[in-house]
Amino acid sequence: MARQKTILFACGTGIATSTAVNVAVTEAMKMRGLTFNAQQAKATEVPGLADSVDFIVATTPISASVTKPVIKGLAFLTGIGKDKVLDEIEAQLRK
Repeated sequence: MARQKTILFACGTGIATSTAVNVAVTEAMKMRGLTFNAQQAKATEVPGLADSVDFIVATTPISASVTKPVIKGLAFLTGIGKDKVLDEIEAQLRK
């Protein structure tokens, strides 16, 4: 059985927006038959946490020093392009 992946959800404060995106992604991936571990953080904390996760979903810019894949999560706030972002997240989880 494949190792369960970990997603780091990041926003400006690591509280409200990252929680909303985490909930939305968790529910959408559950409907697609996928589960994952989740962490939340402030954008400024991402460089120090990146090595412990598989990829990052961020609603704010992330430091260019981060080498893990970063998926832009702004679509969860605007609703525009949300399905495409969910497809990107699914693809990362299935890798």
